[in-house]
Amino acid sequence: MLADIGLMALVVGFLLAVYATAVSAWGGWRNEWRWVESARSATLLAVPFLTVSVLVVTYSLYVMDFSLAYVVDVSSQSMSPFLRLTALWGGQSGSVLFWAWLMNGFVAAVLWRKWQRDHDLMPYFITVAMLTTAFFIGIVVFITNPFARLWHIPGTTELITAVFQPVGAVAYVPQDGNGLNPLLRHFGMIGHPPTTYLGFTGFVIPYAFAISALLSGRSRDDEWIRTSRRWTLVAWIFLSIGLILGGRWAYDVLGWGGFWGWDPVENAMLMPWLTGTAFLHSVMMTEKRGMLKVWSVALIILTYSLSLFGTFITRTGVISSVHSFSKSALGPVFFIFIGVTFLGSSWLLLKRLDTLKSEHELESLISRESAFVLQNVLFLAITFVVFLGTVFPLLSELFTGTKITVGPPYFQKATGPLFAALILLMGLAPLFAWRKQAVKRLGRAAMIPFGGSILWAIGWGYVHRMHPAAYLVLWLVAFVVLLIVFEFVKGVQARMKRGENPVTAFYHLMGRNRRRYGGYIIHLGVVMIGLGFIGDAYFQQETQMALARGESLTLGEYSLRFDNLELYPGSDGREVLEATTSLFKNGEFVQTLNPRRDYFVVQQQPMTIPAVYATPAQDVYLLLVGWEEIGFGASTFKMYLNPLISWTWMGGFVLILGTFIAAWPETQRQKKRSYVLKPDRLQPQPGLGGD
Repeated sequence: MLADIGLMALVVGFLLAVYATAVSAWGGWRNEWRWVESARSATLLAVPFLTVSVLVVTYSLYVMDFSLAYVVDVSSQSMSPFLRLTALWGGQSGSVLFWAWLMNGFVAAVLWRKWQRDHDLMPYFITVAMLTTAFFIGIVVFITNPFARLWHIPGTTELITAVFQPVGAVAYVPQDGNGLNPLLRHFGMIGHPPTTYLGFTGFVIPYAFAISALLSGRSRDDEWIRTSRRWTLVAWIFLSIGLILGGRWAYDVLGWGGFWGWDPVENAMLMPWLTGTAFLHSVMMTEKRGMLKVWSVALIILTYSLSLFGTFITRTGVISSVHSFSKSALGPVFFIFIGVTFLGSSWLLLKRLDTLKSEHELESLISRESAFVLQNVLFLAITFVVFLGTVFPLLSELFTGTKITVGPPYFQKATGPLFAALILLMGLAPLFAWRKQAVKRLGRAAMIPFGGSILWAIGWGYVHRMHPAAYLVLWLVAFVVLLIVFEFVKGVQARMKRGENPVTAFYHLMGRNRRRYGGYIIHLGVVMIGLGFIGDAYFQQETQMALARGESLTLGEYSLRFDNLELYPGSDGREVLEATTSLFKNGEFVQTLNPRRDYFVVQQQPMTIPAVYATPAQDVYLLLVGWEEIGFGASTFKMYLNPLISWTWMGGFVLILGTFIAAWPETQRQKKRSYVLKPDRLQPQPGLGGD
């Protein structure tokens, strides 16, 4: 059967991963290059086998092969073909397989390229990267195998899930499956999980390079740092996209009026993003000044460990979350693997501290170097606060026997000042000079943005009668935006003095300073995303009212009239209760809004789907929360005004654009250096690394 082919391909992929791990370690230890080359080939060969396994599971979902327990669990006849395909990562077994396949793909992509520059890192890199990959594939094979079947014990109602037929059992094939969790039946399934997984799995590459450098003694030079930075940027941008798409998904589906609720799984995504961002800043210091080498390695280790921790939270269900899977046997195995990885990496870092000495000392507290150090401290402080709040239910249950959950107010109050300081530093850091910054010169550079931001914050706050704390937040945002804009203005003006027109000057400025000005665009995107959080924290308005047909409610400059309520059968096994309402702004008709409640019959689970009218200034977010009788009874609506939310989604596009600009290869490539592992015995062979 086709499922048997997928199972055999999975087992072969696991054996190849184990083989690659073992023989690369042996080749590095014994200085035998032929073993390292064999490990590289095994790594590349594992990809097509895992691909076959993934394709078989995907096809089984598409054709609804209910002989497989995983297909029964996440698919049903009422689901559309699109949802059945995305169910590959909608359940635990399929998502872990997908995860392992992506990780193997990342490692193979690194090994496919030319290896002259990082030749002596190769055996250690393969060992570290494929050890992690083998762990994830092993979980699929032995714990969450998607090719397991349902078996029935005659004379009982008991069903057993197993790969091979238990003694005395017969195969059981139901007529239909359970279907995906209603929360996952959204178009966001095609984008959010895969990009998040790409972000998490991608961090194994810089981690493997860091450990390889420590093991091989190459941690004294900076070439591995540059390679790690590029791959970190790849993982970071995917994780950034995953965070943004996840926020949009929550906004469209969860029906609580916002896009970020400090849920444990959301926090699990945020923490490696924070430390990964800190590494991308720290590595600039390492490349420019030969400083913060220990910071850089420690941040890579921490980012990778937090990625594993995020997987642990999501896949084991150890902490309650609307995003996590149910509890499973993965918990103890994952916990041990995370502990061994983190402690082992930390021990190795401490042992190799002498190879990570800085080439320069910090000369002034007012300098770009000190700004980068302070940024790292703030990133780690935020990460610690988020980590503490996320694991607090586990700690409280461990020490008191009662599971106490920490809510959004804790995170907002604890991280708010830290984020504010980080955003301020984000705007000021580019003004600082390397080594030492003259205070007067810094003051002159910031004077106009400072004055303009104060005027704007006072004017906006007076018009909208804001909470006093919001004045400070708005000033901060305006100040940072103006600082960024002035950096572009100064750069364009400098080129215009050479006779270039403004458009040509801007084009050449971006083309020849991609990392610098791409970074500014990234900062601008972060500030735009921050505007959405500011709108949610300080300006959101809401009201709730029961309306009979023809009656209206008012919130701000908007009024809403209830017109009709209709019940009809929907797709994917739903019963849809949909309201028809008319939205007016200052008495003029704007748009028809149709909030609804979807009831999934098989799962017996309702979903409240909002209707949204979006503008750059604010969103009207409408929910149907109650009703008395179809057609004539009163219905209850909850209405939010969410100012500045649209800036979050626009800021996400700006952040992605800035990342691509910053990561785009320079026109003039640096001359590559070649290394060999040990000149006496381990020489590179002709054709190695894709030549």
